[in-house]
Amino acid sequence: MEYTDQMKNRVKRIEGQLRGILRMMEEGKDCKEVITQLSAARTAIDRTIGVVVSSNLVECVRDAEETGEHSTEDLVKEAVNLLVKSR
Repeated sequence: MEYTDQMKNRVKRIEGQLRGILRMMEEGKDCKEVITQLSAARTAIDRTIGVVVSSNLVECVRDAEETGEHSTEDLVKEAVNLLVKSR
């Protein structure tokens, strides 16, 4: 799979969020603020997982249609399983 610049930028943004959270912890910021930022980072990770899985699914379905090697139903089930496992 080819990871797009959009996907990489999402991960870089998350990396920045996590660094900011660590800085907040080191500065002794309020628990509520830290939890809010951790929750935002988790949401960003979840969305990034969704983007990667959906992009991969599209790519796999195209390949399956061209080669006829896999059923698209199986590919969709695999993608759903990946999303379920990520939670």
